Amino acid sequence: MLTTANHQLTTQKHLFSFPEGIHYLNCATRAPFSRAVEQAGHELLTRQANPFGLRPDDFFSDAIRVRTLFSQLINNRNDESLDPDRIAVVPSVSYGMAVVALNLSRKPGIQAGQRIVLLGDEFPSDVYAWGRVCSELGLTITTVRMPDNFPKGPTWNERLLEAIDADTALVIVPPVHWMYGIRFDLEAIGQRAREVGAWFVIDGTQAIGALPFDLAKIQPDAVVCAGYKWLMGPYSLGLAYYGPAFDEGIPLEEGWMNRLDSNQFHRLMDYQPEYRPKAYRYNVGEHSHFLQMPMLEVSLTQLIDWQPDRIQAYTQTLMADAWPILEKLGCQLEPENGSVGRSHHLVGVWLPAHSDPMTVQQALQAKNVSVSARARVLRIAPHVYNTGEDVDALVDVLTAVLK
Repeated sequence: MLTTANHQLTTQKHLFSFPEGIHYLNCATRAPFSRAVEQAGHELLTRQANPFGLRPDDFFSDAIRVRTLFSQLINNRNDESLDPDRIAVVPSVSYGMAVVALNLSRKPGIQAGQRIVLLGDEFPSDVYAWGRVCSELGLTITTVRMPDNFPKGPTWNERLLEAIDADTALVIVPPVHWMYGIRFDLEAIGQRAREVGAWFVIDGTQAIGALPFDLAKIQPDAVVCAGYKWLMGPYSLGLAYYGPAFDEGIPLEEGWMNRLDSNQFHRLMDYQPEYRPKAYRYNVGEHSHFLQMPMLEVSLTQLIDWQPDRIQAYTQTLMADAWPILEKLGCQLEPENGSVGRSHHLVGVWLPAHSDPMTVQQALQAKNVSVSARARVLRIAPHVYNTGEDVDALVDVLTAVLK
């Protein structure tokens, strides 16, 4: 687990290449590259033009460092040491969830009639994964809908805990809802899942990197995280933690790199039935990613320096004066309420009933303010590269449009 630094973060805009007049409050859609990540990409592209001198160990070394950094970020430890062997390189959340679906039949006590518990309005990759496995195993899906009234977080968390019972086989929950920014008490949910013998799987894409995450306290069975949002890395590269429940499991691919001694290229024809330990079997094929992996290493190193709790504090302070103004315009948002309230890096703003979300988003875009419209909610996702000027631009447009 990361140690909180004594000093507060100030704006890190100087570390990014945003043109003047661009107000990017949309990290939940895709993170920008920092100058350091951008520079790493340029240097690696040049290096790839001449692969002379590439060694077998070079196919593995970058990924080892990235898995170690991610382990540090989420407090993935085996006793007192980091445990990067529990981290797999995946191309997407759907890939990581497919590993869970493929191995669900191996779960002790799994039987027809049990249920998979999901949240309402969840991201499609966390929903589509279960259709086939439900048909094959005779399972059903229980969807816990968002409450109608504010505050929504406490009631939603309560309903979720109530839905997890002795008939539950699997629970899939994010730390923060991808549309609404409402938090879920992962420690309480994890405890409840263990009490009833259910697997607990987390999609950390919209939180890990910007919100503190302690694997040792939460104790999930799996965590899947895309790399291009709050990990601030390249697209089509993600990371997944697979706990002991997945040891000796079935991989999606039978990749040669996932086998013992696969760095001994002169012996690759001596076919090896044994996998490397723990989650290594779940790595996607060609997981070296010679261009992208070092870029993700740079972004993870930067996040560990910034620290997620300081990112939360920065975004909280940055947006504090804006929320009362938007509420006076008729907007609604979830109040701060600890582990069951709103997050600060991703906030859903419910627009007034008379407004059209797409019209509002287009008005913002015309003034170079980037946010996302999801259903009737405006999703605002600031980061440390944002300044008061970005917030003022957002408020000015919404004041003009919503009045």
